[in-house]
Amino acid sequence: MNYYNEIKNELINNEINRKVKNYSINKSDLDTYYNVGKLLLNAGNQYGESIIKEYSLKLTEELGSGYSQRNLRNMRQFYKVSQKWQTLSAKLSWSHYCEILWFDDNKFQYYVKITELNNLSIRQLRERIKSNEYERLPENTRNKLNKNEILRPNDLIPNPVRIKNSNNYENISEKVLQRLILEDIASFLKELGNGFTFIDNEYPIKFGNRYNYIDLLLYNIKYKCYVVVELKTTGLKKEHTGQIMTYMNYVDKHIKTIEENNTVGIIICKQDNEYVIKYCSDNRIIAREYKLI
Repeated sequence: MNYYNEIKNELINNEINRKVKNYSINKSDLDTYYNVGKLLLNAGNQYGESIIKEYSLKLTEELGSGYSQRNLRNMRQFYKVSQKWQTLSAKLSWSHYCEILWFDDNKFQYYVKITELNNLSIRQLRERIKSNEYERLPENTRNKLNKNEILRPNDLIPNPVRIKNSNNYENISEKVLQRLILEDIASFLKELGNGFTFIDNEYPIKFGNRYNYIDLLLYNIKYKCYVVVELKTTGLKKEHTGQIMTYMNYVDKHIKTIEENNTVGIIICKQDNEYVIKYCSDNRIIAREYKLI
């Protein structure tokens, strides 16, 4: 079999499709690079790894740029990954896949899912990878993802949560931490994950004749629930869980409707304490450390 001619014809046909069928460019790309990847794998098995370099030089000479050794290896890897997962999302472009093809299985699947879920651009996907988002996921969340278990609205919140420190504060109070978040609330909501929207800060709730104030009240559109966020610039303490639980119960009783799910709570603190959360009586509460960047 003449692998080179087969590969060349696949790529030429794809270029034709890209010109006359603009609406299906992405599907044509993915189908073509899948087929080319299969041919490259078979050619490599027969002629050795050096065939990649040989084909790259010939394709570049005959068809122009875009067929570097790296790109051909990406096509071969795309075929291997496709074989492993049977079907890959057509919602991701070839450029998206090139960013994640060489990740291990679980990390690859995670970025496929969040790119689909959030309709991420290439730039946004790169930013998430650069921030080590997957590595910052709690271990129990990774386990749920691996087993395709149902996720709670706060499962995908990374640890630590990165907060922009525009004024380079070193020692900060809770008020300053809140101000830093509010200065770029859009980035903070994206950091938390999908579907979070901002309602208010210092949200007043009344117990008898006394007012208390929720640091941040959010809403998650996807999960249809309110989210109470409390900010602590100390290590996590057991009284913090009692405080946020009281606020969550208030929201459930006086604000949420019957169609909405129960409120969840996020304690953002200087230092987590796994034992406080472990023995907390309400699994809707999570704690995350913050990191100023």
